Amino acid sequence: MKKAIIIISVILVIGGGVTWYFISANKYKPPVWKTAKIDTGNVSVNITATGSLNAVTTVQVGAQVSGIVSKLFADFNTVVKKGQIVATLDTTLLFASMRDAAASVEKAKVQVELTKQQFIRADTLFREKVAAKADYDLAYSNYKQAKADLLSKMATLDHEKTNLRYATIKAPINGTVISRNVDVGQTVISSFNAPTLFTIANDLTQMQVLANVDEADIGQVKVGQETVFTVDAYPYEVFRGSVAQVRLQPVIVQNVNNYIVVINVANPDLKLLPGLTANITIKVNEHRHIIKVSVNAIHFMPPDEYLKTLKLPDSVMENIQSMKIASNEIPRPGDVCYVWIKNGTVLQPKQVTVGLFDGTFIEVSGDIKRGEDIVTGGGTGSSQPASTTANNPFMPKMPSRRGTR
Repeated sequence: MKKAIIIISVILVIGGGVTWYFISANKYKPPVWKTAKIDTGNVSVNITATGSLNAVTTVQVGAQVSGIVSKLFADFNTVVKKGQIVATLDTTLLFASMRDAAASVEKAKVQVELTKQQFIRADTLFREKVAAKADYDLAYSNYKQAKADLLSKMATLDHEKTNLRYATIKAPINGTVISRNVDVGQTVISSFNAPTLFTIANDLTQMQVLANVDEADIGQVKVGQETVFTVDAYPYEVFRGSVAQVRLQPVIVQNVNNYIVVINVANPDLKLLPGLTANITIKVNEHRHIIKVSVNAIHFMPPDEYLKTLKLPDSVMENIQSMKIASNEIPRPGDVCYVWIKNGTVLQPKQVTVGLFDGTFIEVSGDIKRGEDIVTGGGTGSSQPASTTANNPFMPKMPSRRGTR
C-alpha cells in the first residue's frame, strides 16, 4: 500500500511540474524594447551631385584667314587685355593680294575717267544733233559701268585690307589664356569653321560649377539655394556657392536623364581651377533646433498581444491602426502618425506631426519632450521597422499617400 501511495505521489508531482511548465511557457512575457532618447537638432534635406568647374565666360579665339603662324605673344596662363595682340600670321600673300586689289582700283579709276570724257563728248555732239542717239546711249552706259566696276574694285580692296588686319589676332576680352593650340610655323586653314588658336577665360575670380542632377531630384532644386562642395585638389576645404540656373535641356547619362544646374562660386584666391571635379551638396531645406527622432520610431508598432494588455479605447486603437506607417513608406511633411514613449515598463502612444526627413532622422512635433525614451524596435512578433529599407538610399522609398491630418 505504501509503495502504491509513493508511486501515485511521484506521478502527481511530475504531472504538476509538467502542467506548471506549460502554463509558464504560455504565459505572456513583457518584450524587451529598443529605445532612444528624444533629442533636438537640425534636419536638412540635401541633394548630392557631381560636376565640373568652369569659367563664367570662356571665348575661343580663332583665325578668320588662312596662313602660317609667324609670332605668338601669349601662352598658357598669360593674362591678356581686350584688344591685345596674341598672335600674328604671315602676311606675305595677304599683302600681295591687297596690292593687287589696289592696282585694280587705280585701273578702274582710269577707266572711269576715260568713259566720262567719252560720255561728255557724245553728249555735246548729241545736243548739236551731230551724233546719233545710239552713240549717246552707248557712251552713257560705258560710263555707268566703269563707275560700278570702280565700286566693285574698291570693295575688293576693302576686303583684302580686312583680311590683312585679321592676320593680326587680338584678344576679344580681358582674361587668362587657359589653352594654346598652335605653335610658331604651324599652318592654320580657315574654311567653314575657324580654327581655334587660344581659349581665354574671362574672370577666374568668379567660377561656375556645372552639376549633373538626376531627374528624380531636379524638382527640388530652385534658384538661390545654397550649395557646398569639395574638390579632390583641396580635400580638407569646403567651398560654397548658390544655384544660379536650372537648364531645361536634359542630358542622358547611362540611360538616365540628368539636368545641368549652374552654381555660381566666388574664387578670390584663384584656388579653384577650370575642369576640377566637384562633389556637390545642394541644401534643399533645413529646419534648425527642432525635435528629431530616428525614422524607425515612426515605423514601430507593438505586437498585438502587447496592445491587448494596454486596454486602450477602441477609438484610439482605430486611430493607431489607420495612421500606421509601413516600413517602406516615408511620410510627407504634415502627415500625422503615432510614436511610442516608454514610461517605466509601459508604452504610451503619442500622436505627432512629421516634418523634414534627411534619410536617418525625421522632424516631429507634438506632445513629446526632449529626454524621453522613444521606442525604435524590439518586442517579439512586433511590427519591426525595416530600417535597412528606410535608411538605405539604394532601396526604393514609397511616399505617403495619406493626407495631412
